[in-house]
Amino acid sequence: MNWTAGRCVPALRVAAVRLHQSMVPAKAIRLGCPVATASIAGCTRNQIGGSRRSLHGSGHRVLRRHLEHSSTVLAHVTPADRRPAFRGSNVRCLASSSAGDGGATAGAESAVADVAAASSAEAVADVEQTSGQKAGSVASGSGNGGNAEAGRRRERRMVKEFKKRLRIADIKSGPDEGLGQVGRHVELRGWVRTVRSQKAFSFIELNDGSSLSGIQVVATPEIEGYQEVEGGGITTGAAVSVEGEVVESQGKGQKIEIKAQKLTLVGGSDGSTYPLQKKRHSLEYLRTIAHLRPRTNTIGAVSRVRSALAQASHRFFQSHGFVWVASPIVTASDCEGAGDQFRVTTLLPGSPDASTPVKAIPTTKDGSVDWSQDFFKRPAYLTVSGQLNAEIYACALHDVYTFGPTFRAENSNTSRHLAEFWMIEPELAFADLADDMACATAYLKYILREAMGECEEDFRFFDKFVEPGIIQRLTSVVESEFEHVPYTDAISILKKAKTKFDYPVEWGIDLQSEHERYLTEKAFKNRPIIVTDYPKDIKAFYMRLNDDGKTVAAMDVLVPRVGELIGGSQREERLEVLEGRMRDVGLDPQAYWWYLDLRRYGSVPHAGFGLGFERLVQFATGVENIRDAIPFPRVPGSADF
Repeated sequence: MNWTAGRCVPALRVAAVRLHQSMVPAKAIRLGCPVATASIAGCTRNQIGGSRRSLHGSGHRVLRRHLEHSSTVLAHVTPADRRPAFRGSNVRCLASSSAGDGGATAGAESAVADVAAASSAEAVADVEQTSGQKAGSVASGSGNGGNAEAGRRRERRMVKEFKKRLRIADIKSGPDEGLGQVGRHVELRGWVRTVRSQKAFSFIELNDGSSLSGIQVVATPEIEGYQEVEGGGITTGAAVSVEGEVVESQGKGQKIEIKAQKLTLVGGSDGSTYPLQKKRHSLEYLRTIAHLRPRTNTIGAVSRVRSALAQASHRFFQSHGFVWVASPIVTASDCEGAGDQFRVTTLLPGSPDASTPVKAIPTTKDGSVDWSQDFFKRPAYLTVSGQLNAEIYACALHDVYTFGPTFRAENSNTSRHLAEFWMIEPELAFADLADDMACATAYLKYILREAMGECEEDFRFFDKFVEPGIIQRLTSVVESEFEHVPYTDAISILKKAKTKFDYPVEWGIDLQSEHERYLTEKAFKNRPIIVTDYPKDIKAFYMRLNDDGKTVAAMDVLVPRVGELIGGSQREERLEVLEGRMRDVGLDPQAYWWYLDLRRYGSVPHAGFGLGFERLVQFATGVENIRDAIPFPRVPGSADF
C-alpha cells in the first residue's frame, strides 16, 4: 500500500527517516508529535478523509489514529506491518507549505519523526531538504491538541516502575536504630499487634513482618482516619496503612516511633475472636493455626532466618562456580534404597469424592497391579533425593547443586522427622572425600555467619526466649575446626562412655541421635565433628567402596544439639564395583542403566553431600520440634493448610 499525498498538497518537502533493522515492532512506534506538521488549507475534507481510510493494517494503526486528531499529518509509509520489526523500511514524513485564507505559514518546514525505541536500537535520520529554507517545526492548534491527548493516553497505558517498598526494618536498621531517619515522612503498611487508647492519643503497635519488634505509632484525634480507632475498627489483627513522620520516641524500648498524620483501615479484624491475643502461645497450639502463626514472634523469626539461610546457600554455591540444577520430584528410582517412598499413580481417581472399587484397578495375570496401564507406564514415586540427577549434571557441568522438596513415607511422629522436607545436595566432579568434607565445612560456616549477621534481632530473641546460649553455640561452630573421626574410632569412644545408651553400641550399627550428640556435646565438648568410613552394609549402594572391602568413603557432619546435619560420600565411579553393590542390596542394574552409563562414558571421581534444610533451620534457631522449622509441616495423619 502506497499512499501519496501529493494530489492534495501543492508543494512538498520530504524528510526520509531510515530505521535500522533492530528497531522496535511497528506497533511500538510512538508519535510524540505530528509526523509532519504544516498548513493544509489546500486539502479538502474528502481528500483528508480518503487519506485516513487508506491507512489500514496493524503497522499503520498509529498513523491512522493520529490523523483522527490532527488534520496536519501527511505520511507515506512503505508497508512492513506484516514483519515483526521495520527491517530496512523507509518512513517518509511529508510536510506541505500552503498559504491559508487567514495568512497561514509561508514556506515549507521539514518533517519531524519522534520514534520511541523500546530497545537499544538507534534511529538514524537523513533529512533531505528541497529548498534553502531553514528547517523548523510548525504545529497547528488542532495538531497540538491531538499530541496532548495522545500523550495522556500513552501515560495511562504505561506500567509503573516497580520499586522496593519501605518496610519497618528499613527504618530501624543500623547502629543508631533509626535515629538517622528522624524527620522523614513515611508510609507503612502492616498488621496491628496491640492498640492502647488514652484520652488524648492512642498507641498502635504495627508489624509488617520485616522485623521482630515492629514499630509504635502515635495517633491523635485530629488526624485523618482516627475515627477507625475510636469506632473499634483498628484493633488487634487488623491490616492498616499509616502515613506520618519518624520522630524520636519518648518512651522506653524503642529509639523512634511514628507520629501519625493519616490512618487507613485496609482490612478489619474481630479483636474479640482473633486467635493471637497478646499472650504466650505454645508452639503445639500454633501448629493448629498454621495460617496465622507466621504473625507470631517465634515463627516470624524462624521464617526470616530460614529465608536468610536459603539465600546464603545460593550465594555460597554460586560464588564458588556451582550451577543450580532443578531435579525432578517424580521419579522411578529409589536413591536411598530404603523403600519408604510415596507412590504416584493415576489408577485411582483424582477427585477426592470419587471411589474406585478394587476390582476396577487393572491387574496382571498373577493378580499384581498392572503398572503398564498407569500414567508413566511403570511404578513412579515422589523423590527422596535429587542426588542421582545431580550426578548426571556434575559429569557435564563440573560442580552443581540442587535445592528442592523431597519426600519420605516413613511413619514416624518424632520431633526429628517430616514426610516432606527440603534438601540441598551439591555434587563435585573430579573430587574425593577430602574435597567433600572441605566443601561441607566451608558451606556450613558461611551460611551460619551470613544468617547471624543478617538477622541479629531474631537471634537475640532466640538467645533470650528459645535457647539461651545459642549465639555462643553457633559462633563456636563458625570459628571451630571440624574434627575428623573415623567410624571405628567413634565406636571405641562410645563404648568407653559411662553414659548408658538406649541403643547398644557395637561396630556395624547405624549411629543413633543419642550417640551422635554424645560425641559432639560430651566427647568433643560442643564442637562439630565429621565421622567417616562407615560400614558398607549401613550405607547406600552408590558410595565408593574402600580398599578394605568393609567400609565406604562416607562422611557425616555431626553438630551439637542436633546430631547428624550433613551426610555425604565419594561416589562409586567404577562400573563393575557399582553393579556389584546394586546386586548386593537387591537393585536391578538394568533399572539404573542411565546411571551406569555415567561410568561407561567418561567416568570421573566425584563426591557430594546432602543437607536436610529443616534440620539446619532447627539447629540455627533452637526450636525443639522440626515441625516448627517449615511453614506447613507434613507428617503422618496431618496434611492441613
